[in-house]
Amino acid sequence: MSDKYDVIVIGAGPGGMTAALYASRANLKVAMLDRGVYGGQMNNTAEIENYPGFKSILGPDLAEEMFQSSTQFGAEFVYGNVEDLTVDDNGIKHVKTDDGELEAPVVIIATGSQYRKLGVPGEEKYSGRGVSYCAVCDGAFYRDKPVVVIGGGDSAVEEGMYLAKLTSSVNVVHRRDELRAQKILQDRAFANDKMHFTWDTIVTEIVGDDKKVTGVKTHNKKTGEDGEIEANGVFIYVGLVPMSEPFQKLGITDDKGWIVTDDHMATSVPGIFAIGDVRSKFLRQITTAVGDAGIAGQEAFAYIESLKDKK
Repeated sequence: MSDKYDVIVIGAGPGGMTAALYASRANLKVAMLDRGVYGGQMNNTAEIENYPGFKSILGPDLAEEMFQSSTQFGAEFVYGNVEDLTVDDNGIKHVKTDDGELEAPVVIIATGSQYRKLGVPGEEKYSGRGVSYCAVCDGAFYRDKPVVVIGGGDSAVEEGMYLAKLTSSVNVVHRRDELRAQKILQDRAFANDKMHFTWDTIVTEIVGDDKKVTGVKTHNKKTGEDGEIEANGVFIYVGLVPMSEPFQKLGITDDKGWIVTDDHMATSVPGIFAIGDVRSKFLRQITTAVGDAGIAGQEAFAYIESLKDKK
Protein backbone atom coordinates (compact mmCIF):
# COMPACT_ATOMS: atom_id res chain seq x y z
CA MET A 1 0.00 0.00 0.00
CA SER A 2 1.20 3.49 -0.86
CA ASP A 3 0.71 6.61 1.18
CA LYS A 4 -1.04 9.11 -1.09
CA TYR A 5 -0.34 12.84 -1.07
CA ASP A 6 -0.85 15.85 -3.30
CA VAL A 7 2.82 16.84 -3.08
CA ILE A 8 5.93 14.96 -1.99
CA VAL A 9 8.92 17.14 -1.16
CA ILE A 10 12.12 15.10 -1.21
CA GLY A 11 14.57 16.76 1.15
CA ALA A 12 14.08 18.82 4.29
CA GLY A 13 16.76 21.47 3.97
CA PRO A 14 15.84 25.17 3.72
CA GLY A 15 14.41 24.68 0.21
CA GLY A 16 12.42 21.58 1.07
CA MET A 17 10.97 23.12 4.21
CA THR A 18 9.94 26.27 2.38
CA ALA A 19 8.33 24.30 -0.44
CA ALA A 20 6.39 22.26 2.14
CA LEU A 21 5.24 25.50 3.78
CA TYR A 22 3.97 27.01 0.53
CA ALA A 23 2.29 23.83 -0.69
CA SER A 24 0.59 23.00 2.61
CA ARG A 25 -0.56 26.59 3.04
CA ALA A 26 -2.37 26.12 -0.29
CA ASN A 27 -4.37 23.38 1.46
CA LEU A 28 -2.51 20.54 -0.24
CA LYS A 29 -1.62 17.29 1.50
CA VAL A 30 2.17 17.38 1.73
CA ALA A 31 4.83 14.86 2.75
CA MET A 32 8.30 16.24 3.45
CA LEU A 33 10.67 13.29 3.11
CA ASP A 34 14.23 13.12 4.38
CA ARG A 35 16.70 10.41 5.36
CA GLY A 36 18.08 12.44 8.25
CA VAL A 37 17.39 15.34 10.54
CA TYR A 38 15.63 18.35 9.02
CA GLY A 39 17.79 21.35 8.20
CA GLY A 40 20.31 19.79 5.86
CA GLN A 41 23.70 21.48 5.77
CA MET A 42 22.47 24.25 8.06
CA ASN A 43 23.02 21.80 10.91
CA ASN A 44 26.73 21.78 10.06
CA THR A 45 27.05 25.57 9.90
CA ALA A 46 28.22 27.52 12.92
CA GLU A 47 26.96 31.00 12.13
CA ILE A 48 24.73 32.28 9.33
CA GLU A 49 25.07 35.99 8.65
CA ASN A 50 23.44 36.34 5.24
CA TYR A 51 19.87 35.25 5.89
CA PRO A 52 17.47 38.22 6.11
CA GLY A 53 15.97 38.91 9.50
CA PHE A 54 18.98 37.75 11.52
CA LYS A 55 22.24 39.60 12.08
CA SER A 56 23.66 36.22 12.98
CA ILE A 57 22.06 32.89 13.84
CA LEU A 58 23.37 29.40 14.50
CA GLY A 59 22.61 27.00 11.66
CA PRO A 60 20.75 24.46 13.84
CA ASP A 61 18.67 27.26 15.34
CA LEU A 62 17.59 28.50 11.92
CA ALA A 63 16.79 24.90 10.93
CA GLU A 64 14.50 24.56 13.94
CA GLU A 65 12.75 27.86 13.23
CA MET A 66 12.18 26.84 9.61
CA PHE A 67 10.90 23.39 10.56
CA GLN A 68 8.31 24.78 12.97
CA SER A 69 7.13 27.14 10.23
CA SER A 70 7.10 24.46 7.52
CA THR A 71 4.81 22.12 9.45
CA GLN A 72 2.33 24.67 10.83
CA PHE A 73 -0.20 24.05 8.02
CA GLY A 74 -0.13 20.27 8.24
CA ALA A 75 2.86 19.15 6.19
CA GLU A 76 4.02 15.75 7.45
CA PHE A 77 7.69 15.02 8.08
CA VAL A 78 8.51 11.48 6.92
CA TYR A 79 11.78 9.63 7.46
CA GLY A 80 13.06 7.60 4.54
CA ASN A 81 15.93 7.13 2.11
CA VAL A 82 14.76 7.54 -1.49
CA GLU A 83 15.76 4.62 -3.69
CA ASP A 84 13.72 5.30 -6.84
CA LEU A 85 11.28 7.73 -8.48
CA THR A 86 9.00 6.55 -11.27
CA VAL A 87 6.02 7.98 -13.14
CA ASP A 88 3.08 5.81 -14.16
CA ASP A 89 0.87 6.17 -17.24
CA ASN A 90 -1.51 8.46 -15.34
CA GLY A 91 1.24 10.87 -14.39
CA ILE A 92 1.33 9.78 -10.75
CA LYS A 93 4.78 9.84 -9.22
CA HIS A 94 5.87 6.87 -7.10
CA VAL A 95 8.65 7.50 -4.58
CA LYS A 96 10.17 4.26 -3.35
CA THR A 97 12.05 4.46 -0.05
CA ASP A 98 13.77 1.92 2.15
CA ASP A 99 10.62 1.90 4.27
CA GLY A 100 7.82 1.79 1.71
CA GLU A 101 6.32 3.85 -1.08
CA LEU A 102 4.65 7.25 -1.36
CA GLU A 103 2.71 8.59 -4.33
CA ALA A 104 1.54 11.99 -5.51
CA PRO A 105 0.89 13.87 -8.73
CA VAL A 106 3.63 16.35 -7.81
CA VAL A 107 7.17 15.81 -6.58
CA ILE A 108 9.54 18.61 -5.59
CA ILE A 109 13.16 17.45 -5.46
CA ALA A 110 15.17 19.32 -2.83
CA THR A 111 17.92 16.82 -2.05
CA GLY A 112 20.77 19.31 -2.18
CA SER A 113 24.41 18.46 -2.67
CA GLN A 114 27.28 16.99 -0.72
CA TYR A 115 30.95 17.85 -0.44
CA ARG A 116 33.18 16.48 -3.19
CA LYS A 117 35.93 14.07 -2.14
CA LEU A 118 39.51 15.07 -2.88
CA GLY A 119 40.35 11.62 -4.23
CA VAL A 120 43.93 11.30 -2.96
CA PRO A 121 45.67 8.50 -1.07
CA GLY A 122 44.93 8.59 2.65
CA GLU A 123 41.57 10.35 2.35
CA GLU A 124 39.45 7.24 2.85
CA LYS A 125 41.90 5.62 5.25
CA TYR A 126 41.86 8.56 7.65
CA SER A 127 38.23 9.58 7.25
CA GLY A 128 36.97 10.18 10.78
CA ARG A 129 40.54 9.99 12.07
CA GLY A 130 41.70 13.41 10.98
CA VAL A 131 39.92 13.86 7.65
CA SER A 132 36.66 15.82 7.85
CA TYR A 133 34.24 17.77 5.67
CA CYS A 134 32.54 19.60 8.54
CA ALA A 135 34.36 22.02 10.85
CA VAL A 136 31.34 22.50 13.09
CA CYS A 137 31.00 18.74 13.57
CA ASP A 138 34.66 17.94 14.22
CA GLY A 139 36.53 21.15 14.96
CA ALA A 140 36.49 20.65 18.73
CA PHE A 141 38.66 17.54 18.34
CA TYR A 142 41.54 19.74 17.19
CA ARG A 143 41.57 22.32 19.94
CA ASP A 144 45.02 23.96 20.13
CA LYS A 145 46.31 21.77 17.28
CA PRO A 146 47.31 22.72 13.71
CA VAL A 147 44.91 21.93 10.88
CA VAL A 148 44.82 22.22 7.10
CA VAL A 149 41.85 23.45 5.09
CA ILE A 150 41.80 22.51 1.41
CA GLY A 151 39.90 24.86 -0.92
CA GLY A 152 39.42 28.53 -1.67
CA GLY A 153 35.69 29.21 -1.84
CA ASP A 154 33.19 30.50 0.70
CA SER A 155 32.93 27.19 2.55
CA ALA A 156 36.69 26.79 2.90
CA VAL A 157 37.18 30.31 4.25
CA GLU A 158 34.12 30.32 6.52
CA GLU A 159 34.98 26.96 8.02
CA GLY A 160 38.61 27.99 8.29
CA MET A 161 37.60 31.05 10.30
CA TYR A 162 35.53 28.85 12.59
CA LEU A 163 38.47 26.49 13.08
CA ALA A 164 40.75 29.43 13.88
CA LYS A 165 38.71 29.99 17.06
CA LEU A 166 39.60 26.50 18.27
CA THR A 167 42.90 25.41 16.78
CA SER A 168 46.48 26.65 17.08
CA SER A 169 46.66 27.48 13.35
CA VAL A 170 44.81 27.03 10.08
CA ASN A 171 46.73 26.58 6.83
CA VAL A 172 44.49 27.09 3.81
CA VAL A 173 45.91 25.20 0.83
CA HIS A 174 44.57 26.47 -2.48
CA ARG A 175 45.43 25.46 -6.02
CA ARG A 176 45.17 29.04 -7.30
CA ASP A 177 46.96 32.26 -6.32
CA GLU A 178 43.83 33.94 -5.00
CA LEU A 179 40.68 32.94 -3.14
CA ARG A 180 37.26 32.59 -4.76
CA ALA A 181 35.41 33.45 -1.55
CA GLN A 182 33.39 36.64 -1.07
CA LYS A 183 35.54 39.72 -0.47
CA ILE A 184 34.23 40.28 3.05
CA LEU A 185 35.22 36.74 4.01
CA GLN A 186 38.67 37.16 2.46
CA ASP A 187 39.27 40.37 4.38
CA ARG A 188 38.39 38.68 7.67
CA ALA A 189 40.59 35.69 6.92
CA PHE A 190 43.62 37.75 5.91
CA ALA A 191 43.27 39.82 9.10
CA ASN A 192 43.29 36.75 11.34
CA ASP A 193 46.73 35.92 12.74
CA LYS A 194 45.90 32.21 12.94
CA MET A 195 45.05 31.95 9.24
CA HIS A 196 47.86 31.10 6.83
CA PHE A 197 47.74 30.49 3.09
CA THR A 198 49.66 28.16 0.79
CA TRP A 199 49.05 29.28 -2.80
CA ASP A 200 49.26 27.49 -6.17
CA THR A 201 49.41 24.18 -4.34
CA ILE A 202 47.55 20.87 -4.46
CA VAL A 203 47.46 18.13 -1.84
CA THR A 204 48.73 14.86 -3.28
CA GLU A 205 48.38 12.64 -0.21
CA ILE A 206 47.08 12.69 3.34
CA VAL A 207 49.58 11.00 5.64
CA GLY A 208 49.41 9.60 9.14
CA ASP A 209 50.77 7.10 11.63
CA ASP A 210 48.12 4.46 10.78
CA LYS A 211 45.97 5.73 13.65
CA LYS A 212 45.50 9.42 12.88
CA VAL A 213 46.50 12.16 10.45
CA THR A 214 49.91 13.75 10.84
CA GLY A 215 49.96 15.96 7.76
CA VAL A 216 49.58 16.35 4.01
CA LYS A 217 51.97 16.02 1.10
CA THR A 218 51.82 18.90 -1.35
CA HIS A 219 52.88 19.89 -4.86
CA ASN A 220 53.34 23.49 -5.99
CA LYS A 221 51.91 23.83 -9.50
CA LYS A 222 54.12 26.80 -10.43
CA THR A 223 57.49 25.81 -9.00
CA GLY A 224 57.09 22.03 -9.21
CA GLU A 225 58.29 21.77 -5.61
CA ASP A 226 56.98 18.97 -3.40
CA GLY A 227 56.52 19.49 0.31
CA GLU A 228 54.71 18.41 3.44
CA ILE A 229 52.62 20.33 5.95
CA GLU A 230 52.24 19.01 9.48
CA ALA A 231 48.65 18.91 10.72
CA ASN A 232 46.42 16.91 13.02
CA GLY A 233 43.27 17.61 11.03
CA VAL A 234 42.46 18.01 7.33
CA PHE A 235 39.21 19.73 6.32
CA ILE A 236 38.24 19.38 2.65
CA TYR A 237 36.11 21.91 0.73
CA VAL A 238 36.73 21.41 -3.00
CA GLY A 239 33.27 21.73 -4.45
CA LEU A 240 29.90 20.04 -4.42
CA VAL A 241 28.31 16.97 -5.97
CA PRO A 242 24.53 16.92 -6.59
CA MET A 243 22.55 14.31 -4.68
CA SER A 244 20.54 13.34 -7.74
CA GLU A 245 21.37 9.68 -8.34
CA PRO A 246 17.82 8.28 -7.87
CA PHE A 247 16.50 10.74 -10.48
CA GLN A 248 19.08 10.58 -13.26
CA LYS A 249 17.31 7.87 -15.27
CA LEU A 250 14.37 10.27 -15.72
CA GLY A 251 16.54 12.34 -18.05
CA ILE A 252 16.23 15.54 -16.03
CA THR A 253 19.92 16.09 -15.22
CA ASP A 254 22.87 17.52 -17.12
CA ASP A 255 26.09 15.59 -17.72
CA LYS A 256 27.36 16.44 -14.23
CA GLY A 257 24.20 15.32 -12.45
CA TRP A 258 22.67 18.73 -11.71
CA ILE A 259 18.90 18.83 -12.33
CA VAL A 260 17.90 21.19 -15.12
CA THR A 261 14.78 23.33 -14.68
CA ASP A 262 13.12 26.36 -16.21
CA ASP A 263 12.35 29.59 -14.33
CA HIS A 264 9.28 27.91 -12.83
CA MET A 265 11.49 25.21 -11.27
CA ALA A 266 9.88 22.67 -13.62
CA THR A 267 11.91 19.79 -15.04
CA SER A 268 11.24 18.17 -18.40
CA VAL A 269 8.87 15.73 -16.66
CA PRO A 270 5.47 17.33 -15.97
CA GLY A 271 4.74 17.52 -12.27
CA ILE A 272 8.37 17.10 -11.18
CA PHE A 273 10.11 20.23 -9.92
CA ALA A 274 13.60 20.76 -8.51
CA ILE A 275 14.89 23.46 -6.17
CA GLY A 276 17.95 24.50 -4.22
CA ASP A 277 21.44 23.10 -4.40
CA VAL A 278 20.55 20.04 -6.52
CA ARG A 279 19.45 22.33 -9.35
CA SER A 280 21.74 23.62 -12.11
CA LYS A 281 22.22 27.25 -11.07
CA PHE A 282 24.75 29.99 -10.47
CA LEU A 283 24.52 30.55 -6.72
CA ARG A 284 23.84 27.95 -4.03
CA GLN A 285 22.83 29.64 -0.79
CA ILE A 286 20.02 29.36 1.76
CA THR A 287 18.35 32.42 0.29
CA THR A 288 18.39 31.06 -3.26
CA ALA A 289 17.02 27.70 -2.10
CA VAL A 290 14.19 29.46 -0.30
CA GLY A 291 13.45 31.57 -3.38
CA ASP A 292 13.34 28.50 -5.60
CA ALA A 293 11.02 26.82 -3.11
CA GLY A 294 8.48 29.63 -3.02
CA ILE A 295 8.13 29.38 -6.79
CA ALA A 296 7.91 25.57 -6.75
CA GLY A 297 5.31 25.57 -3.99
CA GLN A 298 3.07 27.87 -5.99
CA GLU A 299 3.68 25.93 -9.19
CA ALA A 300 2.73 22.70 -7.43
CA PHE A 301 -0.65 24.19 -6.58
CA ALA A 302 -1.13 25.47 -10.14
CA TYR A 303 -0.22 22.06 -11.58
CA ILE A 304 -2.74 20.24 -9.41
CA GLU A 305 -5.42 22.77 -10.30
CA SER A 306 -4.67 22.16 -13.98
CA LEU A 307 -5.27 18.45 -13.47
CA LYS A 308 -8.71 19.22 -12.04
CA ASP A 309 -9.54 21.29 -15.14
CA LYS A 310 -8.76 18.30 -17.37
CA LYS A 311 -11.27 16.04 -15.62
